[in-house]
Amino acid sequence: MNRAASGITGDSDIVVIGSQAVLGQFPDAPAALLVSMEADVFPQKHPDLAIQIDGAIGERSLFHETFGYYAHGVDETTATLPTGWTERLVRLQNENTGGATGWCLEVHDLAISKLVAGREKDLDFVRVLLRERMVLGEILAARLASLPVSQDRVQMVGGRLSRLLGVGA
Repeated sequence: MNRAASGITGDSDIVVIGSQAVLGQFPDAPAALLVSMEADVFPQKHPDLAIQIDGAIGERSLFHETFGYYAHGVDETTATLPTGWTERLVRLQNENTGGATGWCLEVHDLAISKLVAGREKDLDFVRVLLRERMVLGEILAARLASLPVSQDRVQMVGGRLSRLLGVGA
C-alpha cells in the first residue's frame, strides 16, 4: 500500500493513521485488529495529494478488487490525536514498501484516536489492544491529558477509557 500511494503522489513518505497503523509496531497483530480492509493514509510532504490516493487505489478501485484492501486518502485532521504524535510515528520500511516509508501512528496514539471516535468498533479495537497488553493504561491516560480538545471532551473520552480498564465500572 505504501509503495502504491508513494507512486501515485510522488511522496516517498506515507503516514498511516487508521487501524492498520498497528502493523508498524505489531506486524503479527491479532486477527481481531486486522478486520478493516481500509488503510487511512496521506502523503507526509504533500497531504493535499491524498485525494489522488482515493481515485487510484481507493474503495472499488482495480487495486481494491485485485488485493482485497484499499487506501483512503485522508489528512492529519481526520483523527483527533494527542500532542506530539508526529514525533512518535513508527517507521515502516522493508522489501515490500519499494523504497517508500510508511509512518504509522504509535499504538497508544492510535488507541487514543479510537477512544475519541468512540464507535463500538473503535472501542472493540482498544479492548483487544488492552487485553493483548499492546497498550498500557497509564500511557493512555497520560496521552489523553494532552488531547487538543475541550476539557469536557477529555472527560468523556476518559470515561470510555475507565470503562475499558474496568475502573469505576
